[in-house]
Amino acid sequence: MNEPRTLTMDWIRDEPRGDLYAFYDELREEAPIYRVSRPSGLETWLVTRYDDALAVLNDTRFGKQPDRIEQAFRDAGFPVSDEDNGSPLRRTMLTTDPPDHTRLRGLVNRAFTPRRINALRPRIEEITNGLLDAMAPTGETDLITAFAFPLPITVITELLGIPASDRDQFRVWVDEMLDTPPEERLKADRPLNGYLRDLVARRREQIDWSLPGDAQPDLVSSLIVARDREDRLDEEELISMIALLLVAGYITTVNLIGNGMLALFRRPDQMRLLQERPELITSAVEEFLRFDGPVTQILGRVPTEDVVLDGVRIPEGSIVTVVLASADHDPRRFDNPDTLDITRSRNDHLAFGHGIHFCLGAPLARLEGQIAIGSLVKRFPDISLAVPVEELRYRRPAGFLRALDRLPVRFTPTATERMVPDVALAR
Repeated sequence: MNEPRTLTMDWIRDEPRGDLYAFYDELREEAPIYRVSRPSGLETWLVTRYDDALAVLNDTRFGKQPDRIEQAFRDAGFPVSDEDNGSPLRRTMLTTDPPDHTRLRGLVNRAFTPRRINALRPRIEEITNGLLDAMAPTGETDLITAFAFPLPITVITELLGIPASDRDQFRVWVDEMLDTPPEERLKADRPLNGYLRDLVARRREQIDWSLPGDAQPDLVSSLIVARDREDRLDEEELISMIALLLVAGYITTVNLIGNGMLALFRRPDQMRLLQERPELITSAVEEFLRFDGPVTQILGRVPTEDVVLDGVRIPEGSIVTVVLASADHDPRRFDNPDTLDITRSRNDHLAFGHGIHFCLGAPLARLEGQIAIGSLVKRFPDISLAVPVEELRYRRPAGFLRALDRLPVRFTPTATERMVPDVALAR
């Protein structure tokens, strides 16, 4: 049995210095498993290599055990949500084990099948073209604010049935949630929590109760029917489900578009290749997900018994973090992993996780990424960074996300081709 390497750092608050992927390269090559000792007293374990990461994500012995995780954070002095003072994301598919996970995922699984998602293609293209039309005359903009954010937030709020007038407010609330230090996060969670409870109360008064859940016009109404008439989830689970679909439904795609475009800006040869061969957009999006994915790590797998992984014994009840960004750059799995190659054929990355918790919204994120980036590089063939890459900053302390704060770009301004952006976005 091998002794695990030990890191002393607060993985929640500390940002690795220098290049993130160089830091992960050092960790991964030095050891596969680390025990992380935090100043707060909270101890966690890091999994850095691809095969080990895949094993943890697929092994049913590594569960979520939300009560165990909450207690560990509470013991370390972090404020933890409870029934009366909680995060709207407390009881979701991401934080539960079967059978609760199976039940909750089954409530919305049919809305995210590839067939259902592909039916959204015309609407996603319409929204994309409206945003590009609005950008066209300007010649310079922040791509995150003007494009990467409004596209997925429009799609997911329409799917849920949330008023278009509330979209900008969501960005403010979610940004505050993501940018707030852990010890203050419960306070930052409250506005979204309150809004969703009011939304559910208002929607209950508007529902046509003669229709079954599957026939309701939007997901929020369907979930309320499942709660009130079918007793398939409780009120806290209802609020948490809506919050998860809203937050996860757009934030992954925002980062996919932003990180993908930055990767192309830094590799002009790959930008030219994509413009010359637009049919490569499918493999290109998979490469963006692997090369600089939206989510860097998955925190919170807990073994139900002692598990030996790569010769290291991880004790029962430990909190395990799977470092996706490290696993997806593991040279044991990927040839030339630090090279962006949009033609890469073998690309079984872990950007969306794996196993029973594989991202439900992956088909939607992929489709939005393909349409968004493919349309963008076609519409503005000379699009480029408007600032030196050294000036770009990533969002912290939300260390589990690889999220650009802004992405200033410039391009040759053109006349708007379709005068419909307001119509496209306001449905």
